Amino acid sequence: MVSVTDPSARPAAETVLDLLATDLPDADRGNIARALEFAQPLYEGQTLSTGEAVWPHALGLATSLVKLGMDPAVRAAGVLFAAPKYLADANRLRETFGAEIARLAQGVEKLYQLRMQTRGGALDDKRDADEQTRQSEVLRKMVLAMAEDIRVVIIRLASRAQTLRYLTKNASDTRMAFARESLDIYAPLANRLGMWQLKWEIEDLALRFLDGDEYKRIAQMLDEKRGEREAFIQRVIDILGHECQSAEITAQIDGRPKHIYSIWKKMRNKGLDFDQIHDVRAVRVIVESIKDCYSVLGLVHHLWTPIPKEFDDYISRPKANMYRSLHTAVIGPDGRALEVQIRTQEMHEHAELGVAAHWRYKETDAAIAKAGGARAEGVFDEKIAWLRQLLAWRDEIADTNEWVEQFKHASLDDTVYVFTPQGKVLDLPAGATAIDFAYALHTDLGHRCRGARVDGQMVPLDKPLVNGQRVEIMSAKTGGPSRDWLNAERGYIKSSRARHKVRQWFNTLALSETIAAGRAVVEREMAREGEGKASLEALATQLEFHKPDDLFAAVGRDEINTRQLQIAIRTLVHGESHDSAQQTARLTPVPRSSTSQGDRGILIVGLDRLLTQLAKCCKPVPPDPIRGFVTRGRGVTIHRADCASLTHLAQTQAERMIEADWGARTEGTFEVEMVVLANDRQGLLRDISEALARERINVTAVNTQSRQDQANMRFTFQVADLAQLRRALSVVKEVNGVVSARRV
Repeated sequence: MVSVTDPSARPAAETVLDLLATDLPDADRGNIARALEFAQPLYEGQTLSTGEAVWPHALGLATSLVKLGMDPAVRAAGVLFAAPKYLADANRLRETFGAEIARLAQGVEKLYQLRMQTRGGALDDKRDADEQTRQSEVLRKMVLAMAEDIRVVIIRLASRAQTLRYLTKNASDTRMAFARESLDIYAPLANRLGMWQLKWEIEDLALRFLDGDEYKRIAQMLDEKRGEREAFIQRVIDILGHECQSAEITAQIDGRPKHIYSIWKKMRNKGLDFDQIHDVRAVRVIVESIKDCYSVLGLVHHLWTPIPKEFDDYISRPKANMYRSLHTAVIGPDGRALEVQIRTQEMHEHAELGVAAHWRYKETDAAIAKAGGARAEGVFDEKIAWLRQLLAWRDEIADTNEWVEQFKHASLDDTVYVFTPQGKVLDLPAGATAIDFAYALHTDLGHRCRGARVDGQMVPLDKPLVNGQRVEIMSAKTGGPSRDWLNAERGYIKSSRARHKVRQWFNTLALSETIAAGRAVVEREMAREGEGKASLEALATQLEFHKPDDLFAAVGRDEINTRQLQIAIRTLVHGESHDSAQQTARLTPVPRSSTSQGDRGILIVGLDRLLTQLAKCCKPVPPDPIRGFVTRGRGVTIHRADCASLTHLAQTQAERMIEADWGARTEGTFEVEMVVLANDRQGLLRDISEALARERINVTAVNTQSRQDQANMRFTFQVADLAQLRRALSVVKEVNGVVSARRV
């Protein structure tokens, strides 16, 4: 065992300490020294699943963190990355190094335990390509969400790079699995966080395992070492920088030689030969104005010969995502091809941190978009951009502690990621329960959900799930959801999908009951008229319904009243005309009146010149089935036949009920109310209002409330008849985000 405090081992120990802490003040240097002294005996004789000894792995990943310029706490946690696994007392790290370093080390161990899950979940060969792509995207987000401090992810990335370095020198059956997982999960994460050095190394090493022959072929075609390519880039920067200075143009120039994986990927995706790739070496020039962009372009073309058909002006003709920049390819020094990108600082920030960010147009596709929906993707992208800004600012913030505090509290996602028993990852809203999980898997499983096991333990159905849990649903063979699940205060359901499915189930159940009740009424009336069941289709056609079930539903909802049904049956059976059938109930029209609802054309059975008014509780609209209630001193109030208030009045004051119907002449407009449930978003109210306006509907009042990303909206508007109301409901339901729209 070699201790950093052992005098006989002082040169080696000081070499390691200098490597990890040479740029740190004494206090931080002391923490690194204590971490080394603590970890080395703890790791003695311990190996990782790859066969690599833990101690050299710790030193390798910590060295990567130093090169990335990470803060002292991260470097110490890198050394202690495996300590939580080997310590019997979980509090020992906190007592020895403090809460921050302990939390970082424990976070790394937590992600390490997730390793087998991510490998199996992302690389299931039984899934189709789109599903594998979606699972990889969900897993990347899960890795980020599992880390309470995003610096844990950076330590994990450095650890993965060290693992790949070890596997290059030590053959293993697991190399292919590590390589595929690295390309699917870790390289994209490094890319999104702007950790370019780790990204390049992970991708190149992974390609070396997955396609070794092609890797070697490209390396040979490059015909130079990476160091020589970097020297070439530096030479270009010096030449172009001198020209910009002579032209009095303030320019920031940087560049990187293209790494082997990106060359291989471009050759494969675009079907190009190596000689056709002109951005093997590239520099980027950032200037102050658009005018300077074109001035630098002139300098570049003056210095070196442009390559034909390799110039793109994305400033005058931006891409669809508003990416702007000048791209040109030239024959640079020593006759080597060189790509030059020229843009302003504003263009650069938009490209790196905005919607045109490089990782988005390189990685995003339809399958990824399905992982959380457009709105969720936008929020996640904004948070990634914030993290990248924090990483970019670390060299500019004088107070390192200020940067650390902002960075470690950067919450990435409002989503919880959990596993199915088969290892598939599902992303659910934060606070989601086992019921949400069941409905996310399958609607029928959600309906039959009766219990759940989380990590092998039975839990209540209203208990929120947390990241990384494995959930198994206990279901009944038959049955449906409970109405309690729709009670927001009980907390059974968080996701709008699950809530919609439960409501849909009860609506379908109610429809079945309504159809059964309507069928009983129709069959009863047909029996009275002596007509058999064989004419149900004919009766439905007579009343202008497509099929008998539609007729039964209308009768069950009282949209077709008994008198209308009797008239249709008599017409069908006896061939009676509509007029003769109506002789049993002569209706007398009410004269027009400018001060009453009589000008609506409402007919009262056996009475004329009777004052009528429309009930405000149900707001009937022709041709709603209606009935009247004789009031004291205010004439007859007209209610919808299915009005709850009217039902109560009929039970308590049946003698005041009176038959009513709409006349042939119904003029004017009728006020109705509509309730809309929708997923809240910007512009929702505007879109619904525009949809109603297209139908020439006058909206007189709107009341809207938003809670937990759901909007409850009540519209009051005027329609001429029920057909116009139905059109209004139909167009509102088609508005993006609307879950349901119904008449009050």
